[in-house]
This record gives sequence, structure tokens and C-alpha cells, in this order.
Amino acid sequence: MLRNYNPGRVWKTFRFLLTVFVIVRKKERFLYLRPLDPIAFKQTILYLGVSFIKLAQVLATRADFFTEEYLRELKTIHDEVEPMDRADFEVMYHRAFGSVRPFRHFVHTPIASASIGQVHSAELEDGTKVAVKIRRLNIEKDVLDDIRIIGIFLRIFQPFFSRLTKNSLEAVLNEFANMIVKEVDLSIEMDNLCKFREVYKLNGIRFPEIYPSYCTSDALVMSFETGMRIDDKDGLHGSNISFKTLMDRMISFYMEQMLVCGLFHADPHPGNFLVGDDGTLIVLDFGMVKRLSNSTRIAMIEMIKAANEQDFELFIASCKRLGVIVATAREDQMQELAERMFDIFGNENLNATTMQNLAFDLLDSMRELPFKIPQELVYVMRASSLVEGLGTTFIENFNGIKDILPVLIKNINRALGAETRLLPTLKSELISLPLTVRRLKIIITHLSEENLHVKLSGETMEILGEYLRAYLKPIGMGVILLTAAFFVQNLSFSFHQEVAVMLFIFGVLQLFIALK
Repeated sequence: MLRNYNPGRVWKTFRFLLTVFVIVRKKERFLYLRPLDPIAFKQTILYLGVSFIKLAQVLATRADFFTEEYLRELKTIHDEVEPMDRADFEVMYHRAFGSVRPFRHFVHTPIASASIGQVHSAELEDGTKVAVKIRRLNIEKDVLDDIRIIGIFLRIFQPFFSRLTKNSLEAVLNEFANMIVKEVDLSIEMDNLCKFREVYKLNGIRFPEIYPSYCTSDALVMSFETGMRIDDKDGLHGSNISFKTLMDRMISFYMEQMLVCGLFHADPHPGNFLVGDDGTLIVLDFGMVKRLSNSTRIAMIEMIKAANEQDFELFIASCKRLGVIVATAREDQMQELAERMFDIFGNENLNATTMQNLAFDLLDSMRELPFKIPQELVYVMRASSLVEGLGTTFIENFNGIKDILPVLIKNINRALGAETRLLPTLKSELISLPLTVRRLKIIITHLSEENLHVKLSGETMEILGEYLRAYLKPIGMGVILLTAAFFVQNLSFSFHQEVAVMLFIFGVLQLFIALK
């Protein structure tokens, strides 16, 4: 029962998180311990298993946290593990299907085995070939135990982080925890797949068909899809399938997800995309699905538009809405970020390598500035890296910005919605005019009754918070010194009175400087 809490495993978890902490803080050591080197870091992740493998795949996108040496090792971690032993499999199979056996034929050797579950081929009673995904025994408990241990150690490390770094790490770990808990429930994956089939009806894109009567939280039964992996360069060259057409479909699919609908496939790696014999793009694995809020999508669109048009004001405003720029960032720092982004978007001579180097330089510079990357954007970056990787594999001198940006710009108005056109906008404003007048009347009434409440924006609250922290910190230090002075005064050791007097003087000076 306590195998996840054995001292050796807890120690390795501590070393994993300590390494993350030291690297992000750019320190040489913490508690006299040095961080694990990149290879040892990877081996520790593989030892710790499912949760940490999934977390490593998220961390592999955080060039703002890790150096290139660590990122290189993190990117080699794949979610491929040994299949369940036969006894564990029988337990999970019986739990999923009970005494009823819906399959005429079931192949016990899995065709794929990952940390959360494994996939088998089977045939229904009517002869239909299906793929059956069965989750691992005790996987939900293992994941919850890992999240609990990570949470305990994170609380230990938190006081040593700067506020911005702490917020970024908390966002990563909290988002990861929420996502992986959903991923181990296969009934949620079934709902995600059904939603994708309903929302995305795009030419050349196909999703597996689901058989809900056989699905539970422990098993998922869907149509068996065949095809080449999208990164199978030799296979695609041997067929008559146009890779340019595939890339156009992939770009359109992710543009539709990120900028139009907001329902987002958050586990984009080549193994989750097959190419059918007719060139259809087949999308698999819907365990990690993210919903981008409307405000996030609009801010992303505005940021892309502003970077393309080199509109400084719009770019900064959209970055603030995304949470990339904190309210306390200085004007010169914002100018530097904007100029670097404009360089990336504006240079048509960049190839994939030089553009990637510029992007890494930008992210590295952000480690020293009051900027942060919200976790929502990390999933977008993962999708972008997939498209970039495929493009550089098949298309000479592929440039993600140069080749993808025209598609995004072309669809910006559609992404913003029909309401951005003049006549629908005027119609909408006229319809809402009575409500606007009513709201104005309510405001005037509250003002006359001295009952007007003002709601501060998040940006204003952030500025106030920074001001209060800067103001109260020296006051708190002064109070601590005065308290220590009175405490030392009541002790009996050599020179205790002199020490107490010095502490008292420093405390008074601290308060005087803070309050003057």
C-alpha cells in the first residue's frame, strides 16, 4: 500500500524537484546538494514512472526554465513502458467488461503500451475490428500519490522562489495535476473524442469512431485505425501523398483549435497522427485535451496580428491580457521584448534553425525579466514545435513563421468571429443599447445613494500587490528585529544586553526608513 512512499522513491522525488528548483533559480546548489546532471535527471524521471514521465514532456517545452542540455535529454523521454503482467491485465479486463465478453476475438499482446494504459486489437461479435485501450492497475492511486508528494515538496521550496517564478512553476504543476487526473479516466477521454468528432468536421481529417456501450473509466473501445506515422519520411515518399497537403491540413487543424474553437488537442506528438492510404490525417489519443478561453484566444490572435504589423501598443496590450507581461514591467523591458518578437516575425530570411535559436535566446532572456509564460501557452508551443519539426523534416528551408503566418493572418477575421464585420457589429450594438442604458441608470442610482462599488482590474491588483509587498517587507523586518531585541534581553549570556541594544537600534532604524 505504501510502495509509492518508500524512502528511496521519496528521496528521488526530492532530488528531481530540487534539480528543477536549482536550475530555475540559476543556483549551484541548495541545502548543500547540487542538481542532478542532465543524464541522471532523465534516469530519475524514468525510475519515478508515469506522472514524472508526463511532467517531463511538459517541462521539455519550457526553454524559459531549463538550459539546452537539460531540454535535449527531456525531449528524448518517450511514454513507452513495459506492458502489464497477465495477472494485472486480467484484473483490469474483468473490471472493465465484467462477465460479459463483447469480443469475438481479442489479441492479448498489446500493439502499444504507455504509462497510463495499453492498446489491444480485437473484433466485435459482428466482425468489426476495434482498438481497445485498457488502463493500468492502480494507475489512478499512483498518480494521486505522486501529486501529493510533489505538493508537499513544492510547499517546502516555495518560500525560496521569487514570486514570478513561483507563479509560473505553480501554474505548470497545477495544470499538470489537473490534466493527468483527467487523463487516467478513460470515460473523460471518450467524452473528449466525441466532442472532437462533433466540433471538427474538416476535409481530410478523421477521428476514430467510438463504441460508447463498451466504454468505462477503465476501458475505451474505438474503431481500429491504420496508417503511417506522420513522421514516416520513407513511407510517405514511397506513396503518392503530398506532404505539403498534409502540412496544410495540420496547420489548418491546429489553427481551428487554437484560434477559432478553443477545444485543443494538448498531446501533439507524431505518434498521435497517422496518414491513411488516401492521405487522410487520422488523429489519435484524446486523453489530454485543453479548452482555451475566449479571452485567451482573442489575445493570441491580437498578439500574432500585432507582431506581424509591428504594432507596439497592441502587442504589449495583448501580452498583458495573456499574462506574459506582468503589470510592473518597465517600459524599456517591454520595448526589448517587442523588438525581439518583431525581429522573429519580420525576418523572412530566417531558416528553421536560426529562427529556433532566436526563440531560445528570447526565452532565455525572459528568465531575467519580469515576464512569465502561462501554462496555456505552453500547450500552444508544443503544437507549434510539432508543426515546426514536421516542416523541417520534409520541406527544405522551412520557416514556421514565414510559412504558417499567412494562414493565420488569412483566418484572423474568422477567428475573431463574424461580429468583427461592420454590419453585424452595428446590429449587435443596437440590440444591446437598451441594456447599456439600463446599466448606466443603475450606476447613476448607486452613485446618488453613495452605494457605488468599484471593481479593480487584475493588472491594478497586481500593481497594488507589488506596492504593498515592497512597503510592508521592511516594516516586517523592523518588527522582527524589535521582537528579537526584547527576546534577547530576557536571555542570560555574555553581552546579551549589548546584542539586544543593537537589535533594537537596527529595528528602529528599519522602521524609521520604511515609514518616513
